[in-house]
Amino acid sequence: MVYLPFRVLIFLVRLPILVALMLSYFLVLQCLPLGSLFKKAILWTILAVPGIWWVDLQVDGVKKGSLAKHSPRLPKPSSIIASSFTSPIDALYLAVIFDPIFTASYPSTRLVHRISLFRAILRALSPPQSRPPLGTALTDLGTILRDHPNRIIVVFPETTTTNGRGILPFSPSLLTSPPSTRIFPVSVRYTPPDITTPVPYVYWDFLWNLLSRPTHCIRVRIAECVYNNPTFNEEYLQKTPPPSPMSTHPSNYFDTPPSSDEIEEPLHRFSMARNGDITTDEKLLLEKIGEALARLGRVKRVGLGIRDKMAFVEVWSRQRRRRFQWQA
Repeated sequence: MVYLPFRVLIFLVRLPILVALMLSYFLVLQCLPLGSLFKKAILWTILAVPGIWWVDLQVDGVKKGSLAKHSPRLPKPSSIIASSFTSPIDALYLAVIFDPIFTASYPSTRLVHRISLFRAILRALSPPQSRPPLGTALTDLGTILRDHPNRIIVVFPETTTTNGRGILPFSPSLLTSPPSTRIFPVSVRYTPPDITTPVPYVYWDFLWNLLSRPTHCIRVRIAECVYNNPTFNEEYLQKTPPPSPMSTHPSNYFDTPPSSDEIEEPLHRFSMARNGDITTDEKLLLEKIGEALARLGRVKRVGLGIRDKMAFVEVWSRQRRRRFQWQA
């Protein structure tokens, strides 16, 4: 057990160092032609400040200690990472290891928004969004891969953060990946798990939990790659039993199909207004990735979507404001 005075001390020591490194990197160093290795070294230093010393990495089908012999099982340039989304550290860790291009997904469209590492970090502390803001430049994964063949693309298909105890329904953004592109489901979890940010705007809570503990451990699991290809999906269907129900809660309002005026209008030619627009093969791809993330994280898939979280965040925010007003 770490006593409170010690936690306060290490928090006060680490906070100015972390702020100085973050400002130096995102305001100055990121814009300079310093090379990928130097930038990764700076990002590793940022991770080291809060005591993230240990990363437990495992890859499906690879024994510990033999990872170097199975490099094809790791994400490479021109591949896609479908990552879980629980904390701002997710994007920072993926940037250190893979130097990828980050994207933002939305449940209402197959297109994605290319974002920076800093935006990806802030997105983990932001409220959920059911559709992209007006004026957002959207594109598809195939176009990004064609324009940047030497980079890895990171997609957060759940579109919003969770507490790490479940996998939310996916955005259809992964369905725009080319048939020959490898998609790697990647699960990132933390010990202790208190640096997850399932609700928005918890900046100080996150910083306190991150900086006041001596160490943190990242548990990373990488599944076997999948393809947006019906041939591979047929093999998966033959070898895999039907997936378990997506939610364990009893039937209620959230299990009923939405009314016609609840369904959003299409945004563009890649928009998904209703589930019927997704083919059987496409559903199978999303099922396979969802099952892989649930298995890697040892969690269940849930049927609560982005609107359910938006409603929860609204209630949570209202209760929090009342609590602060009562204390004042």
